[in-house]
Amino acid sequence: MLASVRSDIVKAGTLKMTYLNSAAAARMAALARMEPAPSMVTNPQLLAAVDLGSNSFRLIVGRIEETGAGSQIYPVDALREPVRLAAGLSKDKMLDRASQVRGWDALKRFGERLRDFHPDHVRAVATNTLRVAKNSREFLGEAENALGFPIEVIAGREEARLIYAGAAHSVPASAGKRLVVDIGGGSTEFIIGAHYTPIRMESLYIGCVSHSRQFFPAGNVDEYTMRQAELAATREIQIISADYRQTGWEQAIGSSGTARALAELVEANGFNDPGVTHGITRGGLERLKRALIKAENVNRLKLVALKPDRIPVLAGGLSIMIAVFDELGIDYADTTDAALRLGVLYDLLGRSQHEDMRTVTVEGFMRRYGVDRAQAGRIGELAMNFYDQLGEADKERREESRMFLGWAASLHEIGLSISHSAYHKHSAYIASNADMPGFSRTDQARLAALVLGHVGKLGKLSQTRDVEWPLLFCLRLAALLCRRRADVGLPQITVAQEGSGYEVRLPSAWVQNNPLTDYNLVQEAAEWGKIGIPYRVVYTED
Repeated sequence: MLASVRSDIVKAGTLKMTYLNSAAAARMAALARMEPAPSMVTNPQLLAAVDLGSNSFRLIVGRIEETGAGSQIYPVDALREPVRLAAGLSKDKMLDRASQVRGWDALKRFGERLRDFHPDHVRAVATNTLRVAKNSREFLGEAENALGFPIEVIAGREEARLIYAGAAHSVPASAGKRLVVDIGGGSTEFIIGAHYTPIRMESLYIGCVSHSRQFFPAGNVDEYTMRQAELAATREIQIISADYRQTGWEQAIGSSGTARALAELVEANGFNDPGVTHGITRGGLERLKRALIKAENVNRLKLVALKPDRIPVLAGGLSIMIAVFDELGIDYADTTDAALRLGVLYDLLGRSQHEDMRTVTVEGFMRRYGVDRAQAGRIGELAMNFYDQLGEADKERREESRMFLGWAASLHEIGLSISHSAYHKHSAYIASNADMPGFSRTDQARLAALVLGHVGKLGKLSQTRDVEWPLLFCLRLAALLCRRRADVGLPQITVAQEGSGYEVRLPSAWVQNNPLTDYNLVQEAAEWGKIGIPYRVVYTED
């Protein structure tokens, strides 16, 4: 009787078995819309990065050049749209409709340029404004449709890592450490690194758009207001200045839009110190400030190389840069226009050449938290075996899903470093909230959902958008079968996806010799039934 009950543990399913993760859904939508195009065949060496910044949206297309010394990316096309997304952020952190429309329109134009690109050759990232906006999901849904590719909201430290990668690849090699400062629309990133490796990374909530709105809303500039803006920026920078000064650097670099705009102004108008023709000097910033105060309003400023789209954010960006120079003791900074978007291209290149930073990060976490590598390997290998049996036809989706299964298996027990009780919750918290270079917030949410759900009740996940049920099915079954934490040898176990549910087949004789596993499989089937997903365990006579 019990065997009959075990064989027929099937309950009506109401939960549709789909990938609910927004980035994965957008990727599949892009694949569905995509038609074969010559560029996908004739230009396999092209990569594209989209940067949804707080001030500007940017697109860069780069060509991979293979050399004897390694791979290099050469930009071949670029687009920039001064969306000023942060200007549409209300005091209660809501994006207004006008700023959203500006963003969507820009992304539609980018989408046309990228229409023939393979999804694996494009990466779109969003920064501070979409990190803090309460209605960012609303914006991102339409934004992904407009662009035709998934958009990742990246954490501040991940933004800093990518900025450093872009800057380090665009300036001459340096024997010592370098400081890279990137003043964006809503945040400023500070990175100290050596060669291509970041050593210190921080992201502070001061940016040229937010600072201009706070201190110069009508464009008026006077001595007192400028000083207040500088002091406000200084207070933020003081949080990190002592540690940064102690670490030290030999070369300072200002990257991306604000730094380049300031450099062009001080260079073209002769504001820099005598003998300095390129870059930014402390004296050059002071002379630019004097010119701005004399004009009394940024809209009345008449300077060579002053671009119209920079006027609304000039005063805020200048006050932050002066505070950076003063608080960190900088006299001169070189500049580069390459930063986040170029760093994204090099990160894409690493993934395509199997040098994925995410794998490096997972390895570091395994060392840090003392993971039982043998157990992680057992579960990961078995989970991927089950996933392969499910027969995912799309190659890109299959490869990415296998990677996430492997990473989840590697990190599912990191919470044991905190407590054995509810360790899976601690593991998920770390995976969701820790700084994980290479992982976007979307990536971390997917990973955390798998880690959280690998054991225990499934009800906690039934309303979660980030859970991918086929992967979770494979991971849970693998963890259940590897409970003895030993290489004991398993029989032939086959799995299949049947409609909206799953079936597990295994030899009856083996099950009879393993009563704990038998009991756990019955409980597992019942747990899936509680959330409306059929789960059938079939015992064979093989």
